[in-house]
Amino acid sequence: MDATHALADLHLTEQPDGVTLPVRAVPRAARNALDGVVEGALRVRLVAPPVEGAANKTLIAFLAATLGVPKRDIAVVTGERGRHKLIHVVGLTAAEVRLRLGAVVRD
Repeated sequence: MDATHALADLHLTEQPDGVTLPVRAVPRAARNALDGVVEGALRVRLVAPPVEGAANKTLIAFLAATLGVPKRDIAVVTGERGRHKLIHVVGLTAAEVRLRLGAVVRD
């Protein structure tokens, strides 16, 4: 399966000011990386442990760099203490998010 097909399964929701996307965080990974789409959510491996918000901070910084937006434009809407999160990205459309993720996501 190629990255474009995998991203077709990603459940993105357009908002007036941006887009929301579900994320499945995998803490304590060997490196920060996008790891495909699982059950409609973008799986993101993070080096940070899930303590004291470290994984959320790492996730926001990693997604900001990957999507080419400032960290202030990304927020965890739900799931701050869990692996399943809903992320809001200001200033991008669903098509832009798919395009930018497609350049780096692996299956």
